[in-house]
Amino acid sequence: MKEIYKEVIRDFEKSKLASEKAFEKKQMELYMRIPRVAEIDKEMADLGLRLAQMILNRDAAEGNAQAIKEEQKALTREKDALLYENGYDEGFFDEAFSCQKCQDKGKLDNKYCSCFKQSIISKYFEMSNLGKSLENENFDAFNINYYSDIVDPSYGMSPKDNMARIWTISLNFVESFGSQFENLLLHGDTGLGKTFLSNCIAKELLSRGHTVLYTGAGQLFRKVEDARFSRGEDPLAPHFVSMAYDVDLLIIDDLGTEFATTVTKAEMFNFVNKRLLDKKPTIISTNLSPSDFEDFYTDRITSRFFGEYTFLHFFGDDIRIAKKHGML
Repeated sequence: MKEIYKEVIRDFEKSKLASEKAFEKKQMELYMRIPRVAEIDKEMADLGLRLAQMILNRDAAEGNAQAIKEEQKALTREKDALLYENGYDEGFFDEAFSCQKCQDKGKLDNKYCSCFKQSIISKYFEMSNLGKSLENENFDAFNINYYSDIVDPSYGMSPKDNMARIWTISLNFVESFGSQFENLLLHGDTGLGKTFLSNCIAKELLSRGHTVLYTGAGQLFRKVEDARFSRGEDPLAPHFVSMAYDVDLLIIDDLGTEFATTVTKAEMFNFVNKRLLDKKPTIISTNLSPSDFEDFYTDRITSRFFGEYTFLHFFGDDIRIAKKHGML
């Protein structure tokens, strides 16, 4: 597992070299076409060095420092005008980098950039074969016709109408992600689309640049125990657990299938509570019914489920059977 981290580091080093070469190529093209831009960049660098030396030597009089800053602003305006007049848009250099925030360095302000964290997560996706699942399990592949349109008297609606409602809520969850805080709890029997729907949401948010960690409940708590008790089975377990707390979206699949211990219950509360306090959304899928929660988890956990999560109940026939036999 340690190789995952090393592999990501190697990938970033290669990407950084490639992006630097791409940037230099674009820069030389620009300098040859507009020599004044090269002069401006040199003047800007000289001004930056002068300002840094003044601050370092503590002799940066407020007036002198302000004069340098005003000169920098004037040069920036001149450069922007030259670029505009010659048909260069603001994103001219953007294509040189995969990540505009850290410019492919993997770090931002001495902290790992979100692109680096997502690369680690993506490696876990590949190991769990989830990456391949996302190729086929996305919003475009959804087919509501797998669900029956016969009204179920117990719920007062058909599985198809229920799924249409759930689908709308899921789309709204994606569209409002980052501006509205919401957590989803998907519950119901197996084979009704809970995992498929989670994958759809994960795929869409990943494509929009958010960090997403998808993990089975059993896998998550095995990592927790390995990290807590330093068993050494997985050197990256502490990093994995840290990501589970910090990612933009955490998806826990098959809650209730993990081996329940005092440790797992305590950590489950920590995950749920910490992410609620930090306003970081979580999606949980489970075969447990809401009435089963108190048998598996503490009152503190279940109260947060009921108080802070939107419950989406899946019911109907196993659609995997319908898919397998082409029953449409």
